[in-house]
Amino acid sequence: MLTKGSVVISLAGRDKGYLLAVLSSTQKAVTLADGKERPLNKPKRKNIRHIKETSFTLCEDEMMSDRAIRKALRRISTELSGNNQEDLCLNRT
Repeated sequence: MLTKGSVVISLAGRDKGYLLAVLSSTQKAVTLADGKERPLNKPKRKNIRHIKETSFTLCEDEMMSDRAIRKALRRISTELSGNNQEDLCLNRT
């Protein structure tokens, strides 16, 4: 189950391959933000089938501002790129 702060990868749509942070979730949809294209005040609602959960979770401090989310997602994308995740777009955040 996805919780607030979970980091996911988008599998469909214009944001395919991008890392996003979960703000809230229901059984069928999640609300996501990345701090840039989708800031905290304008989150993206996405079907749960169109995302892939990662093993990363943001702490409460990293969810306080758009800048903190961007910084955390950039750090995570660097870690994932070291693991040869070729389906991940690294130049967005």
